[in-house]
Amino acid sequence: MLSSYDDFIKAAKTQDEPQRLLFVFTRIELPEEATEEQRARFKEGEGGNLDPVLCVDKLPDEVDCLEALIEESEQTGLTWDVAFAASMSGMLGHAPTTEQAEQPLNMMVESIKGGTVANFLAFNREGELLQIL
Repeated sequence: MLSSYDDFIKAAKTQDEPQRLLFVFTRIELPEEATEEQRARFKEGEGGNLDPVLCVDKLPDEVDCLEALIEESEQTGLTWDVAFAASMSGMLGHAPTTEQAEQPLNMMVESIKGGTVANFLAFNREGELLQIL
C-alpha cells in the first residue's frame, strides 16, 4: 500500500512496463465569494479550492526524490500546496512519450478543476500521501 511519494516512485519503477508519471500542482485558495464560515474554516487550514497552477510529465528516474520535483517546480516561480499524481504504462518496454502524456495530463487538470480527484494520488510538500474528501 502506498503511503508516501517515495512509495509511489518505487511502485512505478517496479511495474512490468516502463511508466511515465503525470503531476498536477495545485494551490489551495479561498473562493472569491466565500461565506464567513468558509473563511473561518480556511483560516484553520480546512476547505478551499484546489487551483491547478502547473503540470508536468516525468520518467520515474527524473524525479526519484521529492526534493528534485520541488526544486524543479520552484524554478517556475509558482507556489503550490498539493501535487496530484498518476502514472501511464508503456508498451513493449518503452515508456509513453511526453506527447502521449499531453491529453491525459490535460484531462487530469480538468478533473481537478471540477473537484474530481479520487482517481489521483495527492501529496503535500513533505511527500505525505493525503486523503482529500
